[in-house]
Amino acid sequence: MAWFSGAIKSILLAVAVSPVISQAIVIRHDVADEKYHATADDFPPLATLYNIGVHGTLVHPEWVLTAAHAVFCMNPGQQIKVGDEVVTVSGRFSHPDYRLGDKHDIALIKLARPVISTKPAELYGESDETNKVVWFIGVGGTGTGKQGQTISYKENNGKLRKAQNKIINVTDSDIVFKFEQGDKGEALEGVSGNGDSGGPAYIKLQDKYHLLGVSSRTDSWFYDVGEYGVTELYTRVSSYRNWLQQVISAKDDAARVGLSTQDPFLQDNMPADNMDKLCASLAVPNYQGQ
Repeated sequence: MAWFSGAIKSILLAVAVSPVISQAIVIRHDVADEKYHATADDFPPLATLYNIGVHGTLVHPEWVLTAAHAVFCMNPGQQIKVGDEVVTVSGRFSHPDYRLGDKHDIALIKLARPVISTKPAELYGESDETNKVVWFIGVGGTGTGKQGQTISYKENNGKLRKAQNKIINVTDSDIVFKFEQGDKGEALEGVSGNGDSGGPAYIKLQDKYHLLGVSSRTDSWFYDVGEYGVTELYTRVSSYRNWLQQVISAKDDAARVGLSTQDPFLQDNMPADNMDKLCASLAVPNYQGQ
C-alpha cells in the first residue's frame, strides 16, 4: 500500500504546490474575502473532475473542455460532476502536440450521456482577447497577493471563489495574465493558485457564457503561486477552436484518436499499473445515484 499512499500525496502536492498543475483563486489583500465568494450560479457550466478539485467547462451536452495535464484519471467509467449532475466519462482526447508542462495544454472529455440540466458555454472564436477583463472561478487553495497562496485545498474545504483579471497579452497558444495590486488591479483582482487546473477564463455576453481560456501554468521565475507580480498562462481557446470542433464532430472515437493523443500525462509517483485504484479514490461522490 506504500505506492498508493505515496501517489495520493504526490497528486495532492501536484494540485496544491506545483506550478505545472495549478489554479485555485488567490485574492487581493485589501478586499474582503467574502466579496470573492461564488456559487454554482456564477458559472453553471463548471465541471469538477476530482474530489480534490481540478475543473473543466461543459462546451457541448456530451463534452467537457479541460487542461491536458489534468486528464490522468479521465478514463472510461470515471465519474465527474457537471453542474448538479454526476456523469460518467466515456473517453478523453488531448491535443497531440502537448508535452507535460508546456503549451497546447488542452483536452476534451467525452461523457457517456448528455448533460441535460446545464447549458454549455460558448467557445470564444475572436482574436481580440487582449485587454478584456475576464472571470476565473474555482475551489482549492487561496490566500492574498501579499503572501501568495497560504491556504491549501483541504483547508479551504471546497469553497468556491471567483475573481477578475485583465488579459495583458496573447500568443498563438496562450492568453497571459499578471496579478496586479492597488489601482493597477481590477476591483476583484485575483489569479489562479493551486488546485483547479483546467478551470475557465470566461466572460458573459447577452446571457451566454463564453470560454476564452483554460487554466494551464505559471510563467514567473521570481514569484511564488498567487503573489503579486506572478504571470499566469491560460490555453487560448480561440487558437484551438478548429481542433476542438473536429474532435467533437468526428464520426467516431477511432477518428478522434487520430486527431489526438491518449497519453494520460501521469505525474511523478503515479504508477501506471495501479492507477485504477488511485482514480477510484479520486472520483467525485455520487450522492444522487446517477
